[in-house]
Amino acid sequence: MAKLTLEDLRKIKEEHQQISKERSDQFDKKIIVHMGTCGIAAGAREVLKAAMEEIAKRGLKDIAITQANCIGLCDREPVVTVQIGDQEVKYEFMSPDRIRKVINDHLINGQVVEAFLVK
Repeated sequence: MAKLTLEDLRKIKEEHQQISKERSDQFDKKIIVHMGTCGIAAGAREVLKAAMEEIAKRGLKDIAITQANCIGLCDREPVVTVQIGDQEVKYEFMSPDRIRKVINDHLINGQVVEAFLVK
């Protein structure tokens, strides 16, 4: 069995990122969970899991869920960005309960959850 080189791993990563971007671009609505070390330490994995479960439970096929790196708001993690078309909103101090509310209020009913916005 051949060993993978660092260059092989880079190519695999780039191909995966391109496929992920192409799939994500097919959706008008997106949830982006920022998964830098600070976000993960603050609970971003649980937020991501709750978002995926809520989307599946409601049978929503028009919302993409992706991950991104830290955006420098480490003291406000977990941070989630919601994109609808060209509009982008950032939410701070997210939790599983908060992401469920954002999905219901913002993504389904079109109402930004003001109390959770990055200030």
